[in-house]
Amino acid sequence: MNVLIVFAHPEPRSLNASLRDVAVSELERLGHTVQVSDLYQQKWISEVSKADFPHLAADDRLRVADASGVAFEAGSLTDDVKNEHEKLLWADTVILQFPLWWYSMPAILKGWVDRVYAYGFAYGVGEHSARRWGDRFGEGVFAGKRAMLIVTAGGWESHYSARGINGPIDDLLFPINHGILYYPGFSVLPPFVAYRVDKVDEEGFASLAAALRVRMQQIEVTPPIAYRQQNGGDYLIPGMELRPGLGGERASGFALHVDDETKCGPLR
Repeated sequence: MNVLIVFAHPEPRSLNASLRDVAVSELERLGHTVQVSDLYQQKWISEVSKADFPHLAADDRLRVADASGVAFEAGSLTDDVKNEHEKLLWADTVILQFPLWWYSMPAILKGWVDRVYAYGFAYGVGEHSARRWGDRFGEGVFAGKRAMLIVTAGGWESHYSARGINGPIDDLLFPINHGILYYPGFSVLPPFVAYRVDKVDEEGFASLAAALRVRMQQIEVTPPIAYRQQNGGDYLIPGMELRPGLGGERASGFALHVDDETKCGPLR
């Protein structure tokens, strides 16, 4: 299996980097081939600008989706973006690894998504009609591939529990898992989350490393989160609201978009 790890932490001596090394080592021990996009080491450019689209004239208005679509179709996206496209197409599984900063991913990783997910490559594909609304949310370019998150957080696990003050970790990660990974077709595995990372000692790291090795050993067989497919009949097209009667007693919220009958709980 080919595995791409997109890594976003500025400190090579961080716990996050040590966990990355554990994941790479275990995956390679199991016979998998691994590439790492170390965004800070690569000095990845986060912001989208006209420099991404050489076909635009100096006085052209920048419409990002349109410009990225034209550039992708013409093969004129910048080399750094095209290199990441090649890695994504090569990979059978993609891991996004990052520290949870201010309830989200670091800006450099969001910038990787903004620039790499070009129109026509990661979105804007497929038939739009009365029965389908594009190939997305379970379908798309990355259908058949797996993805997961490796996340480090400073707070206690209880802070991210169902009643925790930070909100449930599954809710905080939903925009990434569902919106960035599931949207273009990945089957999304439950995340690996390490808590209280600033307090981890040698014994704590050994425990985390052992748990991460197990997750890497199971990466090909772990059941994905059972997100509902957009074109699978659960949603009204084109309004994209869940059909009446689905979702149990919940009236709204992220959990509506997970099929209760096959829901995969978090793995630790």
